[in-house]
Amino acid sequence: MVTDLDKEKLKELKLKANQARQMVIETLAQTGGTGHTAGPLGMADIFTAFYFHMLKHDPQNPDWEDRDRLILSNGHICPIRYVSMAQAGYFPVEELKTLRKINSRLQGHPHRTALPGLETTSGPLGEGLSQGIGIALAGRIDKKDYYTYVLTSDGEHEEGNIWEAAMLAGKEKLNKLIQIIDYNNIQIDGPVSDIMPLEPFRAKYESFNWYVIDVDGNDIEAVVKAVQEAQKVTDKPIILVAHNVPGKGVSFMENDYRWHGKPPTAEEAEKALQELKAEEEKLKNE
Repeated sequence: MVTDLDKEKLKELKLKANQARQMVIETLAQTGGTGHTAGPLGMADIFTAFYFHMLKHDPQNPDWEDRDRLILSNGHICPIRYVSMAQAGYFPVEELKTLRKINSRLQGHPHRTALPGLETTSGPLGEGLSQGIGIALAGRIDKKDYYTYVLTSDGEHEEGNIWEAAMLAGKEKLNKLIQIIDYNNIQIDGPVSDIMPLEPFRAKYESFNWYVIDVDGNDIEAVVKAVQEAQKVTDKPIILVAHNVPGKGVSFMENDYRWHGKPPTAEEAEKALQELKAEEEKLKNE
């Protein structure tokens, strides 16, 4: 079960998330013009909370049978997963420089057999929830106590197969399945609310027999409390609707859909890092 945060631990996680954002910018700036920026920055707090407080895992034993399973369905935001995994010790930090390079283990979407600690290969949107349901059902059959966490996106919910999966999870009452949706209202062509509105989103999931929790996904303490609440549910799958700021931490990227699918230039990266380093100093002095 996820434990409470004390003040010292919370500060540590905030600094870790800031460091992760800096590493995302540095990593994307050297890809040669490919990669996604806004989503990874927006999800940095959630990934930090998982890898450094909430997730039951062991970087030295990534196939540990009783580990929690973390599925990334919207695989294009993998830079933040790679950064978090490197910070946690799954592979050397220096390897981040190979992102999206030929023969790199760090492809533009996670490849399960390429890297220790990945549960699935992702790419086509909408598949991760179905994969997570299979893993959660296997855990129930095997009488295991692990949680299956599935990270999805709002734009991904334009895919029909994700709703088929949601129906099945509700039918099976998979209370060890916790979905976290990056509800940041951007996709590659514009705001999700313009392209294919999802509302009333909460009511849709509740009608499929899910327990729904709204949370500020950029508030680490709130995310931890939301997962603690989710773990108390005994008869339904749970979805955390994480209201995130895409591009979080970089003023000229925040809430701008144009940063969904492009990396920063060297000049833009330098400017972004200046802002993030200034925020780091503020956090240190709190």
